[in-house]
Formats: sequence, C-alpha cells, structure tokens
Amino acid sequence: MSQTALNLTAIAIFLTTMTALLGPIFNVSPTIPAITTFSLLGLATLDSFSLQGKGGTLVLDWLASFSPQHRDRIIRHEAGHFLVAHLLGIPVTGYALSAWEALKQKQPGQGSVSFDDTEVVSQLAQGTISAQLLDRYCTIWMAGIAAETLVYDQAEGGADDRQHLHTVLSSLGFSAASVELKQRFCSLQARNLLQQNWTAYEALIAAMQKRIDATECRNLINSLTQEHK
Repeated sequence: MSQTALNLTAIAIFLTTMTALLGPIFNVSPTIPAITTFSLLGLATLDSFSLQGKGGTLVLDWLASFSPQHRDRIIRHEAGHFLVAHLLGIPVTGYALSAWEALKQKQPGQGSVSFDDTEVVSQLAQGTISAQLLDRYCTIWMAGIAAETLVYDQAEGGADDRQHLHTVLSSLGFSAASVELKQRFCSLQARNLLQQNWTAYEALIAAMQKRIDATECRNLINSLTQEHK
C-alpha cells in the first residue's frame, strides 16, 4: 500500500473514532461520517491498485491547501530546485505548485520542477554518467530539502527527491554508505548556493507565486545574479 493510501486510511479511522466519541454530543448523524469514511477507504484502495498513489496525493494536497504554510513550503521547496538547477546550467522548462498541476505535467508529488534532462537521460541509458553531471543533478535533487531546511529548520517534503537520488546512485553501483555521503555533500552544496543567491531566491518565490512562466523566471534570476557579481 502506498504512503498516501495509508494516510487516507488513517484519516478514515480517525473520523470513525471521533464520530463515535463526539457524534452523540453534537447530534451528528452517523450516516454522514460513515459515507465519508467509506469513500476515503474506497479511494485508498483505488489509489493503491490503480492510481499508483496519485489519487491520494491529490486528496491530501487539497486538504493541506487550506494551510497557508503548506502552500508556502511547496513554493519554497520548488523554488529551491528551480534556482539551483538554473545556477548549475540545467535548463528549467516548467514548474507546478500543486498535486493537480504536477499530475497534468505527468510529474509526481505535490509540486515539481521540470528540466531539460536530455543529456543525463542519454548517459544513464548507456549505464554511465560523468561525475560532474551526476553531482549537478544530485545537488538539484537535494535543493528543495535544503531550501525548506533553511527557512523552517526542517523539511516536510523531499521524500521523492531522496528516493530518486538513491535509485540513480544505487543503479550506478554506489554502496549505501556512499549514497548517504553523496546526499549529505550535495545537500550542503545546494544550501550554499541558495544562501549565496538569497535575493534571487526570494524574487523567484514572488514570481512563482504569480505563476510567471519559466522563461521569465530564468531571466529574472539572470538579472539579479549578474547584479551581485
């Protein structure tokens, strides 16, 4: 069962428990929470077997969207990926700031940044990749977590990023210990890049909040980073 399906199941159990405890006090009809609970459990099952976790992610993202901090975290996380990718010379082609936007772009998670990854895909298809290019992509994958950590002292998102990094490095023959070291090193690299270009990072966040397209965002970064050189 996917993590989102487990989360939906937990919500359903919570609703059932709270209804049993508080329903008689507030005169809540047992029919309403029963239907809600049944629907959540049905979605959890469908999510596990048919939607590969995407359905649950959409529901959980919708529920979390009522929290301004949740939305702020997503934007800051994705802006971290965007800025570091651009600084490392990897073209950003688009971004998403919700699970629905990500799904339409055929991307996982509650947000995403799309890259022109032709070069890295070509090298990985041959079973090899240059050390320089690998470091650049690993740093980009860890940049969202680094951005969240800089602002909130810890990251709530980034599980998919870590998994992607682990999958790629493991497929290239890295040991578990080497993967862990690479993750820490690239997290530090991403953190340094963000701190050194904080003005551009904050400006990028403001631009992404207005849904300014990726090309204009790149131009904005260029203008701000050149000013500080």
